[in-house]
Amino acid sequence: MAEEKLIGEITHYFDHIGVGIIKLTKGSLRVGDKVCFRGGDVDFEQEIASMQAEHTNIEEAKKGSEFGVKVDQKVRKGYKVYLVD
Repeated sequence: MAEEKLIGEITHYFDHIGVGIIKLTKGSLRVGDKVCFRGGDVDFEQEIASMQAEHTNIEEAKKGSEFGVKVDQKVRKGYKVYLVD
């Protein structure tokens, strides 16, 4: 079974474009990494296809940063983000 590590949480969701804002509280996250979103009745995994910070595409985000990712399902503020190994 895959191992999961809590790395951050959702701080905002833009419904009209399907983008969640992640605040990274631990480690780092790269394009291509697999994450799991959990909260409410949501529990799904997806690969990070792209990330943006300040309207600029980034390849990696580090602890303390906030950035947007396109999400496969609706997420809400406070949902937890886990890195899946």
